[in-house]
Amino acid sequence: MIKIYVKKASNYPVCARKIKTHLSEFIRTKGIVSRSDVFVYIVGKKIMLDLARRYLDEENKLHSVLSFPESENKGDFVYPLKDIIHLGEIYVCFPEAVEQAKKENVMIEQKVLELLEHGALHLLGIHHE
Repeated sequence: MIKIYVKKASNYPVCARKIKTHLSEFIRTKGIVSRSDVFVYIVGKKIMLDLARRYLDEENKLHSVLSFPESENKGDFVYPLKDIIHLGEIYVCFPEAVEQAKKENVMIEQKVLELLEHGALHLLGIHHE
């Protein structure tokens, strides 16, 4: 079973239930069937810029999606006694998703789900050039 936890940094109009259903099914199609979890954060520009600065050493670079796989955690991490695998965290910048959706002439919800899929691929170790 794959558990998806969704946290919105603001009152962004996204459906947590739809995100959970879509993302857990997407991850399942990639072969993950063990008990695992993913944390999803829908955030604004300020938080996304701060994440890029702190973790990527990038000043004033706005990303639409950032993923932080647990497998890349460089610190000491005490794993819970449960047999749940924490895949990592995905951050989606909602205002940036809105801008991209407008440019691509797609629904905002569709764009957010696409960005989450992209982030999930990173959590699973699939990267692009």
